Amino acid sequence: MNRLLQIVRTFQRARSGTSAVEFALILPVLLMLVFGIVVFGSYLAVVHGVQQLAAEAARSSVAGLSEAERASLASGYVTANAASYPLIAPNHLTVNAATSQSDAKVFVVTVNYDASDMFIYSLPSFVPAPPRSIVRAAAIPRGGY
Repeated sequence: MNRLLQIVRTFQRARSGTSAVEFALILPVLLMLVFGIVVFGSYLAVVHGVQQLAAEAARSSVAGLSEAERASLASGYVTANAASYPLIAPNHLTVNAATSQSDAKVFVVTVNYDASDMFIYSLPSFVPAPPRSIVRAAAIPRGGY
């Protein structure tokens, strides 16, 4: 019994591997934080870019005289400016521009982005993946009222 007590006391005083054990315990949490920041940071940057494209396309559509011209202006704006957003692939964008169903004086531009090919979906899945489809809309009233 005395020998067992001596082994336990020796084990309690040993400090040579504590740093390695602490690192092994903390590493998964650290990796989850880093991957979470990368994944959701880049995803939110794309969401913001899609929202900006929708808002600016809605603003540019004000110059149109008919609904077809406004839709053409909105689509043209998205096509011309999508390449200026580094994380957005322009060929994955679709634009829908039409008068609002609820108010005939409001023009709504909806931009859909298929984010399936983003690099974040090829990273190890330490954190849950965000949705692969991003849909953002912007509405703008027409006329001088």
